[in-house]
Amino acid sequence: MPEIEPSRTHSAEVEIREVLSIDEYDACIELQRSVFGLPDLEISPRRHLIVSRQAGGWTLGAFNEGRLVGFVHHLAAVRGDELFGYSHMMAVAADFQNRGVGGQLKWAQRMRALSEGRDLIKWTFEPLRGRNAHFNLNRLGVVIREYAVNFYGTDYVTNPVEKAAGATGVDSDRLFAAWELRSPLVAAYAAGQPFPLGRPESVIEIPAEYSALLRSDPDTAKREQLRVRAEFLAALDSGLVCRGFARHKDRPAYLFYRDE
Repeated sequence: MPEIEPSRTHSAEVEIREVLSIDEYDACIELQRSVFGLPDLEISPRRHLIVSRQAGGWTLGAFNEGRLVGFVHHLAAVRGDELFGYSHMMAVAADFQNRGVGGQLKWAQRMRALSEGRDLIKWTFEPLRGRNAHFNLNRLGVVIREYAVNFYGTDYVTNPVEKAAGATGVDSDRLFAAWELRSPLVAAYAAGQPFPLGRPESVIEIPAEYSALLRSDPDTAKREQLRVRAEFLAALDSGLVCRGFARHKDRPAYLFYRDE
């Protein structure tokens, strides 16, 4: 298995800085509407963003010629004696997607968290979304040790196209990404350098085009979700962790290794 190199795209010119004004918070709300297609009940409102800042969190925005084209919302989290960051949401405007804005936001988030003495940021993403898996694992260097079954409840569909297709009975399974900010792997990716992962002990394949499958054949899509769920839970229970993703045209797959 060759080493995975952090992919680099031509990055758009943006200024990354903290969102602070009422107008900028409101721009975050409008970006949620346009990117996620969420009803207002599911949108993080201005009040939430402001209160989060008072509780130790913050929102970083990506600005292009004064326009907010992306943001990441970071919460202060605690579990036992551990203080860490929780990345609640990231959104990038449609005309700035695939231009490196998401990566710039995440690396700025890492630097801000490190400056506050944090070593870990967590967030969730959908297991069957290969594009997100590639970004999180191959570009950022997260590790996956947790799988959450039906995390937000059944039929929590945020994609308006999939929602319009009428797929129902789909559980909102999520993977927990653990971004270990000082790990050698993350440090290498932050510097734009490859990191040798070695040959995986196990792999879990996912559908190449899950979104299209969900729209065209929801029953098969749900069966695939259950298969991936069972295989993930078994792999994690056996002591394996996921550290990489094979971006194959027909057979994309998660790569599993022994935990260090």
